[in-house]
Amino acid sequence: MPQNEYVLEMNNIVKEFPGVKALNQVTLQVRPGSVHALMGENGAGKSTLMKCLFGIYSPDGGEIILEGKPVVIPNSKIALSLGISMIHQELHPVPYRNVMENLWLGRFPTRGFGPIQFIDHRKMAQDTRDLFRGLDIDLSPDTMVHSLSVSKVQSLEIAKAVSFQSRIIVMDEPTSSLTDVEVEQLFRIIRGLREQGVAIIYISHKMEEILRISDEVTIMRDGNKIGTWPAADLTTDLIISKMVGRDLTNRYPEREHVPGEVLLQVKGLTSPLPKSFKDISFDLRRGEILGIGGLVGAQRTELIEALFGLREIESGSIRMNGQQVQIKSPEVAKKHGMALLTEERRVTGIFPVLSVHENAAIANIDKYQRPYLLLNEKKKRVDVDAMVEKLRTKTPSTKELIMNLSGGNQQKVLLARWLLTEPEILLLDEPTRGIDVGAKYEIYSIIVELAKQGKSIIMISSEMPELIGMSDRILVMCEGKLTGIVDREQASEEEIMRLAAQH
Repeated sequence: MPQNEYVLEMNNIVKEFPGVKALNQVTLQVRPGSVHALMGENGAGKSTLMKCLFGIYSPDGGEIILEGKPVVIPNSKIALSLGISMIHQELHPVPYRNVMENLWLGRFPTRGFGPIQFIDHRKMAQDTRDLFRGLDIDLSPDTMVHSLSVSKVQSLEIAKAVSFQSRIIVMDEPTSSLTDVEVEQLFRIIRGLREQGVAIIYISHKMEEILRISDEVTIMRDGNKIGTWPAADLTTDLIISKMVGRDLTNRYPEREHVPGEVLLQVKGLTSPLPKSFKDISFDLRRGEILGIGGLVGAQRTELIEALFGLREIESGSIRMNGQQVQIKSPEVAKKHGMALLTEERRVTGIFPVLSVHENAAIANIDKYQRPYLLLNEKKKRVDVDAMVEKLRTKTPSTKELIMNLSGGNQQKVLLARWLLTEPEILLLDEPTRGIDVGAKYEIYSIIVELAKQGKSIIMISSEMPELIGMSDRILVMCEGKLTGIVDREQASEEEIMRLAAQH
C-alpha cells in the first residue's frame, strides 16, 4: 500500500447553520488519479462539504488531511495554494472583461524592471492559447465574456481550474449547461487529468454520467454520509434508493389529464435579431404539457421570453382564447395569466439577500395590498407558508435568506412564487436543472396536477427522457427554426435528436 493511499481525507466534518445541521460527522476519502462522485438530493450537504474543503465555509468540527498532513483552509486563496480548485455550479465570471483576463485574474503575467512592472498581455494571450489547445477548447483570448454562451463560460471555468495545476479539482454539476459534444470533450479532459494523477470530485444528478465516468461514488442524505461504493457495483435504481431512502419505481408520475380546447395560438413569430427564432407557429391546448427540445443555440429560451414580453417581436401574432393579444412586457403577460420560471435562477430568479417569504411573494404582491399602500401580511404569510410546504421546500423557516438554501430548494421557492399568481399558462425553462431525482419527481407531480386542473404548460428541457416522459407533444427547434412537432406516442430520443440537428 502506498504511503498515502488517499490524496484527501475529510474526517467527521460538522457544519451547522441557524436551525439546520448541514453536515453531521461526514467522512470523505479520495484517491489520487480517481474520479470520486458525490451524490445526494438537494439539501443533502454535497455542496456544503465541498465549500468546507475550498475555504468558503469553516467547519464547526472535524479535520481535513491532504496527502497525509492535517491542513486548515480558512479561505479559497489558501485552498488554491494547496492545489485544490473548484468549479462552482453557478458561474460568476467578470462579464465585461475578456476571456484571458478572466482566466488569469489575480495572477496576470508581468514584465518590467524592478518595481516597475506592466501586465504582459502577449504572454497572457499565448498562455491562454496553449492552455485551450491542450484542452481542445475553441475560444479566442480576446472575446468578451458577456458575449459567450453559458456552455462556453463553463468551458472557461474548467480551463481556469486546470490552469492552477491542482491535485484536486471539484466539479459541481459541470455538465448542466453543456451540449453532448461538450460533455464528451469534458470527459476527455477528465480522463487526461486522471492519467496525470489528479483527483476529481464530481457532483452531478445525472445517473448515467456518474456511472460512466466515476471510479467511486459517495452518497449523502440529510447531511449524513450513507456510504461509498465502487461505481462498477452500482446501478441507477440502487443509487436512487440510497439517495432518497426509498425505491422510486417510476421516474415520472402517471397522468390522467386530457388536453382540451386551444388556449394559445402562435403564428409566424419572428425575432428582429438575425440569429434568433424565425416563423414559429404552434398551438397550446388547455391542460396540455408542451415540451420544447433542441440543442444549445436552438433559441428555445429566446422564444418563451418573447412570449412573456421580455424580447421584441418583429412579426407574427399571439392569440389567447381566440383573441389577439400584444404582449410587450412581463406585466402584460402576467395580466394574461402567464408565468415564467427562468433557466438561470441565480441571475434572473432569486433575490439572494431577501428571505424565502419575500422571494415567494414578490410576483404576487398586488394581491395583498390594502388601502393606503399597506399589505395584508397575515394573508401573505399564510399563502407563502402553504405553498412552500406543498412543494416540500427544505428551509428552517420562510424567514431564512434564500441564498442559504440549496439550488434545488431555491428552484422550489421560485416555482412557489409563480404558482401563487395562479397562472393559466406556465412557461418553464429547464425547471429541474441541477435538481436531484427525488425533488424532480415532486416537481413533475406538481406539473401534472396543474395540467389536470386545466393549466397549460410549456416546458423547455435538455434532458431527453424528461421531455418524452412529461410532454403530451414535443416541439423541436434547431437554430431558431421549428423542425417538427412530435406526439408523445411517436416520440423517441432518436427522432428528437434527428429534428434537433435538422438544419
